[in-house]
Amino acid sequence: MTDSEAPPSFRLAYVRGVTPSKWARIWHERLPGVTLMLIPVSPDEAVGLLRDGAVDAAFVRLPIDRTGLSAIPLYTETTVVVVPKDHIVTAVEEVAAADLADEILLHPLDDTLDWERPPGRPANERPATTEDAVELVAAGVGLLVVPQSLARLHHRRDLTYRPVSDAPESRVALSWPEDATTELVEEFIGIVRGRTVNSTRGRPPTPPQPKEKRPAAGKPAAGRSPRTGSGGSGRSGGSKGGKGKGGKPRRRS
Repeated sequence: MTDSEAPPSFRLAYVRGVTPSKWARIWHERLPGVTLMLIPVSPDEAVGLLRDGAVDAAFVRLPIDRTGLSAIPLYTETTVVVVPKDHIVTAVEEVAAADLADEILLHPLDDTLDWERPPGRPANERPATTEDAVELVAAGVGLLVVPQSLARLHHRRDLTYRPVSDAPESRVALSWPEDATTELVEEFIGIVRGRTVNSTRGRPPTPPQPKEKRPAAGKPAAGRSPRTGSGGSGRSGGSKGGKGKGGKPRRRS
């Protein structure tokens, strides 16, 4: 089979922590003939794949270098601190960055938060990945501040997390190359924005159904018999058989 004969497909990358299953389900319902290829990637890989044309679109975490790329912010994630279950932080429902000033804060190389200066005391080395940093938290080396989705992704039974009220937040966006806004890209944009199948920018709308025609004035509707007057075969307006009301015979005068 040649490339021109290959079935159509849509290549969608997504950074760790983003769950595209809801949008994928809608895609399969609306475009069953177009294969949706889901590709998990790191934040750095996502932008490179978009620029190289290796994927059609990607869920990314902002900020990114948007040169030549379009992006639609979708939602903002809660930022949390990951701690051992017996840590003092677990005594409260929420913490501020200042509450972590005396803690060793792990700052992985793939950190997605746009810190001017991370709170707490820096560790001797920066872990390569968020996953590595979570393992170090479990080992008692330090704490980790991440988007909540990543805390859930790397969940361990011996760890928990609490929201950090004044930490930078992670924004998730849908991005694609500016010069490759294809019909399939527009279709996926419509799905993530919640457009219905009959939206003018989605798939072709369902044509309106013809309304039932009403009979013209004075003409009977189809399938109905005309109402008869007093002289017709229907109900007569006069008395029947010379009887008065109640069917009793009238008295002669």
